[in-house]
Amino acid sequence: MNRLISIFGGNANPALTTEICKYVGVNVGNSKVSRFSDGEIFVEIGENVRGVNCFIVQSTCSPPNDNLMEMLIMIDALKRASAGAIVAIVPYFGYARQDRKVKPRTPITAKLVADLLSAAGATRVLSVDLHAGQIQGFFDIPFDHLYATPILRDAFEREGLGGDNTVVVSPDAGGTERARAYSKYLNCSLAIIDKRRDSPNESKVHHLIGDVEGKRAILIDDMIDTAGTLCNAAKAVMDHGAAEVFAGATHGVLSGPAIERLNASVLSKVWVTNTIPQEEKMAACPKLEVLSIANLVGEAIKRIHHGDSISSLFD
Repeated sequence: MNRLISIFGGNANPALTTEICKYVGVNVGNSKVSRFSDGEIFVEIGENVRGVNCFIVQSTCSPPNDNLMEMLIMIDALKRASAGAIVAIVPYFGYARQDRKVKPRTPITAKLVADLLSAAGATRVLSVDLHAGQIQGFFDIPFDHLYATPILRDAFEREGLGGDNTVVVSPDAGGTERARAYSKYLNCSLAIIDKRRDSPNESKVHHLIGDVEGKRAILIDDMIDTAGTLCNAAKAVMDHGAAEVFAGATHGVLSGPAIERLNASVLSKVWVTNTIPQEEKMAACPKLEVLSIANLVGEAIKRIHHGDSISSLFD
């Protein structure tokens, strides 16, 4: 099997790459990423990949530009080494929030990143919980979109969440569909927060639609960045009479004052996945629990390699 498939990892999240390879049953691909003295990235593939299905695991998390460029160069190196297929595994797809023009003379950077991946030589892309599902349409190559829903909802059930005494809360109107899916599975009610954003990374809660009084609330989002939206939403939910409030998100970006805000918030526990490395943040925030997506991504890699359907992973 090692002659048929190789899984390489960039420097963004080597621990996740190792976990994925362990699940798939292969060693991490032999590659070396180094830099010239001026900061230029140089990649060398240390094994024969001619005709081999190659997978590159690299989240475009902080620093996003370095991690993105590293992945593009790895793709180019594999293309020039005559790899059979080159699948970019991007657990956290950076620049996804720039998926449309929000005002005149602004870019659609998510589309630019999609074009860069295709131009570099990727033959397929896989990501987890895109900020906006329509980003899949930016690609002219096959795109597989995985969801961390099964991983998060298992964590909620282990916490005893679900049923009549639980409510799933969407922190904004845009996340209603995501929150509705969780409330349906957990057999509980749904609430929505009306959020107004005056500037990037700053938002205010205006209204809460739904009944949260006396219930254990779960705030659901795709990512937590500076945690301002999440902590404001948690306070609003508690102010409306909730007994306890939790939060779950796929991507724990946790930039700027996020950790301080979470520690000072009314949240009892916050679940994120390891699409972005969290070791340092876990040590700084006792409320944070990290769930692994390695088996989910590893199973998708197996099925892509063997030409099997991955649709059952969405259940």
